[in-house]
Amino acid sequence: MDPGEAPGRRFLTADWRWLVMLNYAVDPAVLRPYLPAGTELDAWDGRACASVVGFRFLRARLLGIPVPGHGAFEEVNLRFYVRRRAPEGWRRGVVFVREIVPRRAVAAVGRLYGENFAALPMRHRVELDPAAGGEVEYGWKHGGRWCTLAARVEGPARPLEPGSEAEFIAEHYWAYTAGRRGTVEYRVEHAPWNAWLARDAVLDGDVAALYGERFADSLSALPRSALVADGSPVSVFTGTRLPAYAAAGRARPAGLAPAGAP
Repeated sequence: MDPGEAPGRRFLTADWRWLVMLNYAVDPAVLRPYLPAGTELDAWDGRACASVVGFRFLRARLLGIPVPGHGAFEEVNLRFYVRRRAPEGWRRGVVFVREIVPRRAVAAVGRLYGENFAALPMRHRVELDPAAGGEVEYGWKHGGRWCTLAARVEGPARPLEPGSEAEFIAEHYWAYTAGRRGTVEYRVEHAPWNAWLARDAVLDGDVAALYGERFADSLSALPRSALVADGSPVSVFTGTRLPAYAAAGRARPAGLAPAGAP
């Protein structure tokens, strides 16, 4: 668990399970327009990174209350990595470019909190043994076709190696949102995950239509790494607006492709 006192109270609790993470080197100039005020890009091995992440959202509760019909669903998101200096040191976090879910109500709630959610038809397939590996696949229908995020792994899941790229990708405990009213910081709390390094991974879809032309080159290349994590229960705390940056918030960059019709 990342150091630092968790502000606010638990807003959302859920299980995040069977996370597929495909990780790409991205030109920092592509990501800087999305940077919330008060944060800076967090690099791995000198390179800025973005990840396409798919996972199962299970046992979801808002303020401790289960939401009928919305407790289990898929999510696929595009995120990149930032950090912010706090009194206890660097807080390493993520910024979401777009988050896809199958429930319109979930997307609507996410947009209320400044995130760029899209509601599209989704599906998943998990054929995975924690001791032997297997395959995990997430799909979403966009532009009249099914798109795919998938990875195949072998052997048992293992704890993340300290200082490894896999740990850098998976171990982030803060999230930041940029908006016209300023930067909002959220604490995310969960136990460390076990993971597999994936040898066979695929992202199949029109990334330019979904994420914008600025991401087309990076996400059309082979990922620099891919992993599958087993996941855990997760708590998301209510956000805190950063006072020093309340007047310096940044709107979502113009030109981000709309979700379009399924």
